[in-house]
Amino acid sequence: MAGRSADSARRSVLRALAEIGEPAGATRVAEAIARRGVSLRPRSVRFHLLKLDSMGLTRLVGRRSGRVLTEEGLDEVQHADVLEKAGFVAGRMDALGFEMTYTTQARSGSVVVNVSEIESRDLSRALVHMEPVFQRGLSLGHGVAVAMRDQRLAGHSCPRGKALLGTICSVTLNGIFLKAGVPVTSRFGGLVEMKDGRPVRFTELVEYRGTSVDPLELFIRAGMTRVRDCAATGSGLVGASFREFPTVAYTRVQELMKETERAGMRAVLAVGRPNCPLLDVPVADGRTGMVVIAGLNPFAAMHEAGVPMKAYSLAGLDEITRFRDFRELALAGRRRVQYVE
Repeated sequence: MAGRSADSARRSVLRALAEIGEPAGATRVAEAIARRGVSLRPRSVRFHLLKLDSMGLTRLVGRRSGRVLTEEGLDEVQHADVLEKAGFVAGRMDALGFEMTYTTQARSGSVVVNVSEIESRDLSRALVHMEPVFQRGLSLGHGVAVAMRDQRLAGHSCPRGKALLGTICSVTLNGIFLKAGVPVTSRFGGLVEMKDGRPVRFTELVEYRGTSVDPLELFIRAGMTRVRDCAATGSGLVGASFREFPTVAYTRVQELMKETERAGMRAVLAVGRPNCPLLDVPVADGRTGMVVIAGLNPFAAMHEAGVPMKAYSLAGLDEITRFRDFRELALAGRRRVQYVE
């Protein structure tokens, strides 16, 4: 039993190094593993890294830099059990949506957070590029969280010379609905074509139950989004997800949508008719479709503008009080004012 547990932990360490894609130390690896819903202390990660070194799967680059995968380590990751990876994103969504505590009535509690890591020197221009996205309503709410050196955001520490930006993840909407008695199923993540501010069709769709990485993260890296165009003109390609809820809850969903909008969290682009396709995506009998804007869109705009970054969806939970109005932060960016929590 102990042997199988150690093997599982080492596979988690290998996958984390593969996802990071550059030399990393035990603390950063432990944080990457935590995003997968697995808890490993940095001390335990160091122990497993030493074992992986002896197995020829990792190698130390330097004490400050950390470790990277060897060719054998990369091969081990690539040949990992596919079934073990499938559905990770869907499971993470369900867990975080259940664990968050924010409600529209209290307007307090924890929300699900997306995190982007950038160079601290790029913070001002990053916020300026994000501002039009919030103005156009292409993200969940209008709040941004900032963490600088020695600070943490959604459980993740900010490395030296870096800044962490946080946006509210659209999975927060799932949690709000769930706490109101309406279960929401996240089916697909993808890119939606917008024309004159209205969703027209999905150009890309990936099923959450069959993936280990948020599809929009991949679309951003591949340069497939056109969020800046949409923010400027109302037409472009933006990240969104397709969700379903029981048709019997239709009236309650309409009420909850109004409540979330009053709380400053407008996120729903479209709601279908009961039992009918929405944007050509079919739904099962007794279900109704809903298209929700992605909280990663401000990060996509940064990437399109050439700001080097690493985006992590479903990064973790943090208090809604950590978020400040984007207009306040963007103004501080233009004035080059010091950012304070």
